[in-house]
Amino acid sequence: MQSSFSIKQNGWLVIALQAVIIAMFAGLLFSRALLSVCMVAFVLLSFMATRPVKKIKAFFSSYFFLSMAFLFLVVAITGFWSSDQQKWMDVMRIKLPLIILPFCFAGFRMFTAEHWRKIMFVFIWIVVAGVLWSCWWYLQDMKTAQAGYLKAGVLKTPLGQDHIRFSLLIALAIITSGYLLAVLSNNPFRKAIFFAIPVLVVYLHLLAVRTGLLVFYLSTLIFVFWYLLKTKRPKAVVLLVLLVLLPVMAFIYLPTFKNRLYYIRYDFSLLQKNDYTPGSNDGNRLLSIRAGWESLQTHPLIGVGFGDVRNETDGWYNTHYPGMNKLDKILPSSEWMIHGAAAGWPGFVIFSLCMLSAFFVPQLKKQIAWRLINLSFLLSYLFDIGLEVQYGVFMHAFLILAWHNWLTTENSQ
Repeated sequence: MQSSFSIKQNGWLVIALQAVIIAMFAGLLFSRALLSVCMVAFVLLSFMATRPVKKIKAFFSSYFFLSMAFLFLVVAITGFWSSDQQKWMDVMRIKLPLIILPFCFAGFRMFTAEHWRKIMFVFIWIVVAGVLWSCWWYLQDMKTAQAGYLKAGVLKTPLGQDHIRFSLLIALAIITSGYLLAVLSNNPFRKAIFFAIPVLVVYLHLLAVRTGLLVFYLSTLIFVFWYLLKTKRPKAVVLLVLLVLLPVMAFIYLPTFKNRLYYIRYDFSLLQKNDYTPGSNDGNRLLSIRAGWESLQTHPLIGVGFGDVRNETDGWYNTHYPGMNKLDKILPSSEWMIHGAAAGWPGFVIFSLCMLSAFFVPQLKKQIAWRLINLSFLLSYLFDIGLEVQYGVFMHAFLILAWHNWLTTENSQ
């Protein structure tokens, strides 16, 4: 690891990197332009912090960095047989952080554990700011917002109204809060974190998006059982009881949560008909996965290419459901199906290996927070395509790499 003396020598660079990262988090929620500018600045500063030769060596000596880069390379390779080259180039542009950011973090040793703790503390409060912004809009017309949840509506959110990614970001902020509480003993920041957690948890239920709720409940449940097995302390049972009571209390006191459950029940009744229903949320997701699966069966060796997944999926819809609304013709709603349709079974397997490789990083594989962060992304991709949108790609690449650098630094100090 880089010595503390060396870090002090480059004090201005450390401060600049921290400022840029914090600005990136703010840009993620509130300004796409700010996010883009700060990402360019981060790339440049990271190469100033570490010699390119050292970065290249660190990159190729780590299967963790390589596994993330392979998510980009799979897309690049399919360009050889994608007929829609413009669409393929668009996908390549979206996926660029998956290969650029691993190079940025390779050999990166500019931060101490304390630096990362402060950055992640600010990250939590930027997410809280996003929550408060969304709540402000909700308070402008609560009745309309609540009624919208009976028709697949959702609250106004940051991230360009990407409520799925925002719900995942909130769940990740809760995991981050829990880890900071564990490492910040007798620290004044703890009180602020204790305040932030209930705000995030309550809002997650107010937003009532299944991706964030699934990640929150499953990660908390895993943590509770892990804590019980490790410490044998029965106080973890209190968390388990709270976990059971939370959805009950949310149903009673949060109309958006209650209405979302009513809508899910209604949508499920449509799903049981096994036919296309205009505007059906789960029904359209299921049909999209069927479209991806049939594309995988038709093109099992190399797929159709990332540039042609949209055309292939639309063709399936036109054949099987010719009267389908254009807005209901969504891409296969699973990253596994996307990669299978685009690159065949090799793409399906490579994506699986890339996602699982993070759980076997030698110095982190026993770290519960690291497991939960990676499990959160993995779960979200089962029935969503976060890696096909810019916000999702940035969240995946930057947050996982940042956690990797943070926890590696924590372990070495």
